[in-house]
Amino acid sequence: MKTLTKVFAIALPALLLAGCELGSKEQQQTGYRGTGMVQIADPDTKAQVGEVPAPPYELTPEMINGDRAKTAYQNVQVLGDVSVDEFNYTMLAMTAWIAPDGSNVKDAGCTYCHNPENMASDEKYTKVVARKMLQMTQNINANWKPHFAQAGVPQENAGVTCWTCHRGNPVPVNNWSTAVPDPGKIAGNKRGGNTPAPSVAYASLNYDPFSDYLAGKESIRVGGKAFPTAASNASIQSTEKTYGLMMHMSQGLGVNCQFCHNSNNFAKWTDSTPKRVNAWYGIRMVRDINNNYITALGDVWPANGKGIYGNRRGPHGDPLKVNCATCHQGVNKPLGGAKMLKDYPGLKGAAPAPVVAATPAPAETAAVAAPAKPAA
Repeated sequence: MKTLTKVFAIALPALLLAGCELGSKEQQQTGYRGTGMVQIADPDTKAQVGEVPAPPYELTPEMINGDRAKTAYQNVQVLGDVSVDEFNYTMLAMTAWIAPDGSNVKDAGCTYCHNPENMASDEKYTKVVARKMLQMTQNINANWKPHFAQAGVPQENAGVTCWTCHRGNPVPVNNWSTAVPDPGKIAGNKRGGNTPAPSVAYASLNYDPFSDYLAGKESIRVGGKAFPTAASNASIQSTEKTYGLMMHMSQGLGVNCQFCHNSNNFAKWTDSTPKRVNAWYGIRMVRDINNNYITALGDVWPANGKGIYGNRRGPHGDPLKVNCATCHQGVNKPLGGAKMLKDYPGLKGAAPAPVVAATPAPAETAAVAAPAKPAA
């Protein structure tokens, strides 16, 4: 009995601490005390940023103003209007970002996308994908500045490159696919309950909020009643799924709810921080990426087991897609706010007609109870 008591005395504190985050925390108060706007951060997340790679070499104005790449190379469909020197510079950077020489990636280096005997050939699907991803990167930098740019900050000081997501990997580490198999290990009948899963920070919520919100255009809603009403379609189920997405966003950015919301009234836009507007645009940006660039590639993605570079599809056949964690990877500013885009002018992209709404209306945004109309 004494032995069991001793074991229990040792095990209990360890069990209790297993659910806690140990270590120091940083606290930042926004506004007056008592306004419910305290942001708590873990300084250890700064280590997640990692080293940001330097440019391949200095790109001088003379090099940028040289002959165009489309006059020197064949089948250049995206970067044809940049100079030959800038084109080669960008290709070198992309190789280091996605399939660097010396890595354990099959056909690392230029041959990851190209046939060295015919560099213009599109025979490797990875080249077709890379072309689409270049278009995606240019579109993000040109059209989705309301998500990531700050007022008064020049566009070249904010944006994304391939490194933002890939970090030296052919497939970004953080990705998702639809209809993920139930990851739960809870025995017995859960009576319709949800499963704690890493996708929702181990909360007992819907473990796949991404299919409807980050690929589909289902309205993101929180309901205050058990059943839908004439004014709202927000049932308990959709509320739980919304909270699942919010938990993912909190974990993916390494922040708590007050990063965007005021805990006195989570739904009220006038009491929220400006970052909530950034997040509104971010959700729609991710939908754009998943639908118009990743899923749009269709059969370019090989069936699982047939691609020489590993699987690019989930267990149900849909391609691996992005969510907030793909870029952010645990910090509220990807790469800790490093300004990589200024070194890669070819990735900025031209700004065609805007593809985003001007300003989100409160009734069209996340976590609004009993909205007056569906989200766009």
